[in-house]
Amino acid sequence: MIAADRPVAPLSLPLILAPMPLIRPAAAADLPACREIYAYHVLNGVGTFEETPPDAAEFAQRFAAVTDCGLPWLVAEKAGAIMGYVYASAYLTRSAYRFTVQDSIYVAPDAVGGGVGRALLCALVARCEELGFRRMVAIIGGSENAGSRGLHRACGFVDAGVLPAVGFKFGQWRDGVLMHRPLGEGADTLPTQDPAARLTPLR
Repeated sequence: MIAADRPVAPLSLPLILAPMPLIRPAAAADLPACREIYAYHVLNGVGTFEETPPDAAEFAQRFAAVTDCGLPWLVAEKAGAIMGYVYASAYLTRSAYRFTVQDSIYVAPDAVGGGVGRALLCALVARCEELGFRRMVAIIGGSENAGSRGLHRACGFVDAGVLPAVGFKFGQWRDGVLMHRPLGEGADTLPTQDPAARLTPLR
C-alpha cells in the first residue's frame, strides 16, 4: 500500500470558543444601551406588544420600579458594550402572588444566537432562587416567536398555555404564550420566609 492509499486521520483542531459576556447588575449608565435594544424589539418584533418605544424618562422610571424594590435587573457586557438585559418583576400585585415573578429579556440584534440570552436568563433564575421566589412566569408575544420560546425551554421553562389573538401588532392578531418554571423547591415545600425580607433596594 502506498502512502496515498492509507487512511488519513482527521486533523484534531482546538475548539475555539468566543468568550461569554460578563453578567452583572445593571446601573443607570447602562440605560441608554438597554433602551436602544428595547426600541429595536418594539419596532421590529412581536416579543413585546408595545408599539412605541418609551423615551428616556419613562425607561428610567421602569428601571427604578424594578430596582427600587430590590428585584434584579441584569445586563450582559462584552468589550464595554451592552449585549442584552433581563429583569424580574412582580407577576401580579395581589399579595398571594408574592412568591412568583415574571421575566423580561431582550438581546441586541447582533448578539442573538450567541448564547447571551441563555446566560442572562439562567443568571436571573439563579438570582431569583437566592431571593426565595418559587416560580417564574414568562409571557411571550407571538406563537411564532420560536427564538424566545426556545430560549425559555433551554432554561427549564415549560408551556402553560396560549391566549389566542390577545394582541394586534403589525396589522395582525398575535397570541400570548404562557410559560413557567419552578424556582428552588417550587411547590414541593411550604415557604418559611417571604422574598420581600431578602430584597435589598438598589437605592
